[in-house]
Amino acid sequence: MTDVDVPAGRDSFPRLMAYNADRIGDQPAFRVKEYGIWQSWTWAEAHKEMRHLALGMMDLGLQPGEHVAIIGNNRPELYIAMYAVSAAGGVPVPIYQDSVAEEMAYVLDHCSARFAICQDQEQVDKVLDVKERLPNLTEIFYGDPRGLRKYDHTHLHDLKIVIERGEEMEGGNGADLDARIAARGLDETCVMLYTSGTTGRPKGVVLSNRNIISTAKNSSEFDSLRESDNVLAYLPMAWVGDFIFSMGQAAWSGFCVNCPESPDTMQMNLREIGPTYFFAPPRFFEGLLTNVMIRMEDAGKFKQWLFHHFMAHAKRVGPAMLDGESVSGGDKLKYALGNLLVYGPLKNTLGMSRVRVGYTAGEAIGPEIFDFYRSLGINLKQLYGQTEASVFITQQPDGQVRADTVGVASPGVELKIAESGEVYYRSSGTFVEYYKNPESTADTKDPEGWVATGDAGFIEPDTGHLRIIDRAKDVGKMADGSLFAPKYVENKLKFFPNILEAVVFGNGRDRCTAFLNIDLTAVGNWAERNNIAYASYQELAQHPQVQSTLQAHVEEVNKSVAEDPMLAGCQIHRFLILHKQLDADDGELTRTQKVRRRIIEERYGDLIIALYDGSESVFAKTEVTYEDGRKGFVSATLEIRDAAVVPVQTQQVAAE
Repeated sequence: MTDVDVPAGRDSFPRLMAYNADRIGDQPAFRVKEYGIWQSWTWAEAHKEMRHLALGMMDLGLQPGEHVAIIGNNRPELYIAMYAVSAAGGVPVPIYQDSVAEEMAYVLDHCSARFAICQDQEQVDKVLDVKERLPNLTEIFYGDPRGLRKYDHTHLHDLKIVIERGEEMEGGNGADLDARIAARGLDETCVMLYTSGTTGRPKGVVLSNRNIISTAKNSSEFDSLRESDNVLAYLPMAWVGDFIFSMGQAAWSGFCVNCPESPDTMQMNLREIGPTYFFAPPRFFEGLLTNVMIRMEDAGKFKQWLFHHFMAHAKRVGPAMLDGESVSGGDKLKYALGNLLVYGPLKNTLGMSRVRVGYTAGEAIGPEIFDFYRSLGINLKQLYGQTEASVFITQQPDGQVRADTVGVASPGVELKIAESGEVYYRSSGTFVEYYKNPESTADTKDPEGWVATGDAGFIEPDTGHLRIIDRAKDVGKMADGSLFAPKYVENKLKFFPNILEAVVFGNGRDRCTAFLNIDLTAVGNWAERNNIAYASYQELAQHPQVQSTLQAHVEEVNKSVAEDPMLAGCQIHRFLILHKQLDADDGELTRTQKVRRRIIEERYGDLIIALYDGSESVFAKTEVTYEDGRKGFVSATLEIRDAAVVPVQTQQVAAE
């Protein structure tokens, strides 16, 4: 591990903001679409707003080291607020905007937040609902005043008014602010981000300026990010990925952060902006491709022929052309024609005409899906990261992009594989500690700085590329001793557009079984085209043709799994389609859409028993949480199906 040389004038976010304001002050730093019009902040304007807001918060009593919650959708004023909190000596703590009040209460209480900066009335209401349990929370701020006029404003403040007050104070108190900015260097806390909490309460990950800025510098240089780039900020501000892309890399490279009008308009705004730098989880790319294929099925015969003809050619030569490999003149000419007729219009529809660097991470992406985007000429790559690493652990260099690895160690990162197969890393981006949790810190990071990722994998000796097998805690043994790696199989199942989520069981058992969720968009479109009426998700999920289609998918995955002698015992013998989608509001998924396996096993224990006792069906009734917080129940009789498996000699595999 090598320490990163960060210039003194760029060793904190307030100084990076000042550096960009001085160097490229008239260039856009943030954009947001409001009321149909794109609004912009230049770096100079953002720097001025940062200072005034910091002075306003200091006037209201914010002290160095105190935590400030940031709650809302991606908005320039909230990003600028994080800069301002840091300038005033505080620590920003972004909170997932879709958290219910109880989830917010835990984070606000755990970090002893002094201030909360909210986007709008919805977030203010959630904070006010739990404020009596939060003795440290004294002031609440809001960006959008709609609906808040008649609220008690004794400790409730309009951000615009606070900024105006700070502007009045600049002359007399500017030196105090400068002193606070000067006091914070590389080893001061930059941000605290809460983990998704797949196995319990979320943990507060303390990340220093050194962690974030050195990682931002290294990763920006790795992909040659520059001030002319654009990024669309649509992922949760509480997620470390958004923080490194929209704060760290943006501040270091000086590029513009664009915020969509709302989550619902994200795809439209993506097309309007045409970002050059883009990140999305595999589920996003899978959803886009599902929509493309649905539209093609509704297109005329000639359009379908044109699409499939040129896409077959793109898949054959597109990735090679993207990697700079040599292809024949005829292939280049045909690809150019395909670009004119198919690839170019399709990329424009997807909003990816200008993407120069694209990344996906979080889950494995299907090779077919990955190759589809690269065949269009979109430089989509994979990275592997964690909150505790300030995101980047591995990245795929240009020319070394493959679907089956997550790349080589990022600059400044060291990797090693423990005897158990668990992946370890250390770098200048390695987190400081878990807040108020020295036991978990010691369990995760050893005295030499090596961090246990919790993932099992191996490094290819000839290429140095890392391959991830599964979560280390989820890797187990079947009853016969063969390897059990559920995520490996789940990811293969989710490659099918009809399957939104999958949970595989089998640890310690003689065979594997699975819960499946259908993708309502894809399956609903199929039902509409085939004049199949349905009244609910439950009814569509249990339709005989849907069951048969998913059974075919499971059996196809079984054939694929059987080809790997190490994992052949993980084939799915029986499955059922759940009567509801797994949901973060019900505690079944994290806010970053990761399966909470233990909770699902406890909640649906009777369904798991039915999968193994030979039942042909099982009645399920489950409590659900609606968007407005009300509780209700959904119920259905679920069919259980057997799936064909490929015979394997698992005992021999186990012996090896």
